[in-house]
Amino acid sequence: MPSSDAKPGSTPGSEGTLSQDRWNRGAWLFRDRTLHGIEILLDEAFCIPGTSFRFGLDGIIGLVPGLGDVLAGLLSLIIPLAAWIRGVPYVTLARMAANLGIGVLVGSIPLFGDIFDIAWKANRRNYLLLCLHLGEPRRHTGSDWAFLLLLAAALGLVFAIPVALVIWLVVWLGQVLAPSTGMRY
Repeated sequence: MPSSDAKPGSTPGSEGTLSQDRWNRGAWLFRDRTLHGIEILLDEAFCIPGTSFRFGLDGIIGLVPGLGDVLAGLLSLIIPLAAWIRGVPYVTLARMAANLGIGVLVGSIPLFGDIFDIAWKANRRNYLLLCLHLGEPRRHTGSDWAFLLLLAAALGLVFAIPVALVIWLVVWLGQVLAPSTGMRY
């Protein structure tokens, strides 16, 4: 019996029909217009009155110590993911990962990092890279999937560093404050 995802007249054995339908439902997220909107929302949505200085949700979320930069970085993964799906070359994906990694790592430094992150605009850089390289589409192979997994692991490590620093800081503060309060942790 065909699933509710199937097109009329398709059968469960028909190759690619069911998975193609599922994939097409999420395609709106990877349209040029949507990606440009995400870039604007994350890096340029707000303007300080009387200046040309623009910032977005990425800079605001990044103000939350430690985890804010990780959350903003996770939102920023949409553009590189769309670039990978659309066939952008590996070198461009590596540049996008570097832009994102620099933004997350430097952005995790209190105050200076937040200012840097707002000025760096990793999402704008990555969106521009995507636009520049859309003329070089490629078909994805097994090595493409392996590259994506390796890239995801590297980005996971980059996102884990600020989290580890926050945990270390909390433990260190607990040890420093324990003698003065008489509590043991």
